[in-house]
Order: sequence, then structure tokens, then C-alpha cells
Amino acid sequence: MGIYKNGRDVLPPTLLKQVQQYIDGELLYIPKQDEQRAGWGELSGSKERLKDRNEAIYQAYCSGTSTDELERVYFLSGESIRKIISKLSRVTS
Repeated sequence: MGIYKNGRDVLPPTLLKQVQQYIDGELLYIPKQDEQRAGWGELSGSKERLKDRNEAIYQAYCSGTSTDELERVYFLSGESIRKIISKLSRVTS
């Protein structure tokens, strides 16, 4: 998160008065515009790693690995494993 800025320093007076009608004297976070924001996990690579892991889980399941074994290998609950399998089976159908 960036450094806090005083609304008086960055907003035109008329806009500041309008904002004060909704939030007066409290902190307000203004997110970046959509085109400037990276999606969750895109910068860190987490999104791609989870995608690869989920595909590996689905492929192992399709090859005969039981959900109990997948739980042990991936340290996930049975519910999580079933959700991953269900989601990917709909995508590949």
C-alpha cells in the first residue's frame, strides 16, 4: 500500500466536498484502475503454481490415484480434492 495523502492536496475542492458527504475524516482506500492491477497471484507466480498443481491432481485421479492418496500427497482435505477434480472435469468435458 502506498503512502497516505491528504485529500486537500490531491482532489479538486468540489470533489473533496462530495467525498466528505460519504466519508468524513476517515481513511479511504482508492484501488488502482482495473487495467493497472495485476490479478491475484500473477506477479508472484502463485496462480500458475496452483493451476499446475490442480492439473497434476486431476491427471493423477484420472490415472487411478485415489482421493485418499491425493489428500496425503498434497496435504489437502478430501473436500478440496473433490472440488478440484469436479472443476477440472467440467472444463475437460
